[in-house]
Amino acid sequence: MYRVVEQRPLAPRIREYVISAPDVARTAAPGQFVVIRLREEGERIPLTIVDTDPVAGTIVLIVQDVGKTTHEMTGIDAGGGVLRDVAGPLGNPTEIDRFGKVVCVGGGLGIAPLYPIARALAAVGNVTIGILGARSREFLFYVDRFREVLDETFITTDDGSCGRKGTTSDVLRDVLRSNDRVDRVWLIGPPIMMKVAAEITRPFGVKTVASLNPLMLDGTGMCGGCRVDVGGRIRFACVDGPEFDAHQVDFDRLISRLRYYRSEEATSLERFCARLAMSRGTDTR
Repeated sequence: MYRVVEQRPLAPRIREYVISAPDVARTAAPGQFVVIRLREEGERIPLTIVDTDPVAGTIVLIVQDVGKTTHEMTGIDAGGGVLRDVAGPLGNPTEIDRFGKVVCVGGGLGIAPLYPIARALAAVGNVTIGILGARSREFLFYVDRFREVLDETFITTDDGSCGRKGTTSDVLRDVLRSNDRVDRVWLIGPPIMMKVAAEITRPFGVKTVASLNPLMLDGTGMCGGCRVDVGGRIRFACVDGPEFDAHQVDFDRLISRLRYYRSEEATSLERFCARLAMSRGTDTR
């Protein structure tokens, strides 16, 4: 069992969880993830490790309430709640080196897994530029943390409520045009955002890395659920990734696969909420 040490809201339907997982905390590196399960009969979901404290034996996970299991997690209180399984660290760590000038682009929930990568790149001496985007101000988080470690940070929102009105891709294009040289770009966010951004960096000849989070079950390459098409080859995000050359990823196929089980996911969430409401109704009688 893995205890939830702390949880707090970061934005609407987005929460930060500090979880006691000593073995994971000792060995995890930026870019890696865990697969969690709340109950014996529950589903397994992948979550990126956002931070670690090897001394305290804790890891930080950011969870968006979008499905049955993530919604169920919102009911786990700090201290009293436990998770059934935390398997990891899984996936290949991000390549951290002194590349020169790097740009880290995070959209929506992608801001969370981008943070440990950006921090590590800054720590080894890269000139670091961050571009963070969200629908509106209320969905932004970790902005101060990025500003503490990066040389320059740009903010965009779809509605213009914070920073520049527009998308991260708009700013990325401007950054590439205004700099003599950018050595590497990292992208983490919605697949369509990463697809557009990859096409922007392509003519500049900048190596661009995309962190993919497709459908995933076991996290060991056995189920094949997380397969992605990269350079015409089938790869598995859990063991070959989660980071790939963004210019080689078939984003259209990825987006299509992410839609496969939407109706089943919606039904599962609806049934869980109905059972929860019935249970609460019974308890109050």
